[in-house]
Amino acid sequence: MSANPRIADYAINEQFINRWSPRAFTAEPISEATLLSFLEAARWAPSAYNSQPWRFLYARRDTAHWERYLDLLVPFNRSWAQQASALVLIISKTTFAAPGTHEEKPALWHTFDTGSAWGHLALQASISGWHTHGMAGFDQALARETLKIPEGYELHAMVAIGKLGDKASLDEALQAREVPSPRRPLSELAAEGDFSL
Repeated sequence: MSANPRIADYAINEQFINRWSPRAFTAEPISEATLLSFLEAARWAPSAYNSQPWRFLYARRDTAHWERYLDLLVPFNRSWAQQASALVLIISKTTFAAPGTHEEKPALWHTFDTGSAWGHLALQASISGWHTHGMAGFDQALARETLKIPEGYELHAMVAIGKLGDKASLDEALQAREVPSPRRPLSELAAEGDFSL
């Protein structure tokens, strides 16, 4: 992409409008250190009681785990994500022990906190010249069984990570969608005082 068509309603750092979720990737390998740097950024996200409920399971292409992770995706997502460099499964712990205690209680905010960590991951990848694409289309039951995820953890999304590829590599129907998506105006999303959206 030579020029980003996105325009913010208010002044923000360009990293926020430069980050987008393509489907065309180059199939370029990613080093473990590079991938771990994205997860390191996620590690520093804020969380209630500093409980850090997020967990990340991953597979890099050309490794023993790659096909197992591809097999978790629905056929549509597998069709394009197979060209990614890594797949990351984002999960979260549904309980926590408050500081100074060992008693586990429901963590009602674990999804909120884990979303924050995912945002950090996506931005760090973008800043580093990589792209991410989150996917809800995967078999959660199969993922839990295949990856030996115990009860007490909720599965949220799989993320494809890779270098931006040529959109001509995608099915024709997807090529037209291979552009940074717009956003609703902030006035439709935020209101001072009572709900008026």
